[in-house]
Amino acid sequence: MAAKEDFYKLLELDRNASEAEIKKSYRKMAMKFHPDRNNDNPEEAEKKFKLVKEAYEILSDPKKRAAYDQFGHAGVDSSMGGGRGGFSGAENFSDIFGDVFGDIFGGGRQQRSSVQRGADLRYNLELTLEEAVGGTEATVKVPVLVACVECNGSGAKKGSSPVTCSTCHGHGQVRMQQGFFSVQQTCPTCRGTGKQIKDPCPKCYGQGRTQETKTLNVKVPAGVDTGDRIRLAGEGEAGANGGPAGDLYVQVQVKDHPIFTRDGANLYCEVPISFSMACLGGELQVPTLDGKVMLKIPPETQTGRMFRLRGKGVKPVRGGLVGDLLCKVQLETPVHLTKEQKSMIEKLGESLSGGGKHHSPQEHGWMDGVKSFFDKLTG
Repeated sequence: MAAKEDFYKLLELDRNASEAEIKKSYRKMAMKFHPDRNNDNPEEAEKKFKLVKEAYEILSDPKKRAAYDQFGHAGVDSSMGGGRGGFSGAENFSDIFGDVFGDIFGGGRQQRSSVQRGADLRYNLELTLEEAVGGTEATVKVPVLVACVECNGSGAKKGSSPVTCSTCHGHGQVRMQQGFFSVQQTCPTCRGTGKQIKDPCPKCYGQGRTQETKTLNVKVPAGVDTGDRIRLAGEGEAGANGGPAGDLYVQVQVKDHPIFTRDGANLYCEVPISFSMACLGGELQVPTLDGKVMLKIPPETQTGRMFRLRGKGVKPVRGGLVGDLLCKVQLETPVHLTKEQKSMIEKLGESLSGGGKHHSPQEHGWMDGVKSFFDKLTG
């Protein structure tokens, strides 16, 4: 009989390997020699797979490993349970297989819990800018699954109760033999709950939950913005088989405003300014979310100039300084002028250009600033 290969070498391990390293190496080697992955020579792969399994079974057991380290194969042969591969039947093999590969096949030894948390829900809430900045209370109606009041969520007709599943005997899983392997799967009869409803509730038809529309009051804090979420704990769908309810997330969407735009804590707006006020200065009434305020316009103000009104913006919902309102003035060109008004503007233009009616822009110096700007770009 040929000598057995050293278990450590078989699993490509150092003799001081930890338990985690042994399991990791076994996973790697078992996948490598899996018969389903070696269609060209499945019989040889199966033999190698059994050797790998045998090595793992010995080295993963502290007592067997100690005996193997001291006496080699002779120290563990009597405790192997017979057979070169160390199998004591398909059940023994599937236990090891499920322990290592349970995450791949959905098997393992854990029983699926019949109690399940309800799903989280999302509700899109549209707010005006005023509501978002100042805070508000909104009433929302949400279609949601709730625990059936007739059967208290059990799914069974009043006076009865669910019984243990006859297929899986309450485990929620059944063992399926697939060729060389035995794999656990969710029970097709009870769908993993371990229970069967022989006499279903007439209101929920055995589901334990019914569809209803909830009416909820949502307190919206001041300063929220598009993308913010408000969590209402326990207002989502009811859980299955008495499980806890999920949560409701209210997603905020702020509608466009006809005057203001928002950037973080600051607000922006544009206000028209007359030609005379731009030239001579004065006071201009501008809107804010708190009402109108007077803004002082200095003489010779150019169109596009930005004025800052401190503290007239938004107080952030998560704390911090109140933002500002930034007003951009835009020169308003007068329309529908009378002959007299046109004559006055012509006289003003002549006065500004030095008294001549037909001077070109270059002659009265209007283009000097433009030329100097382009000189900087090309210089």
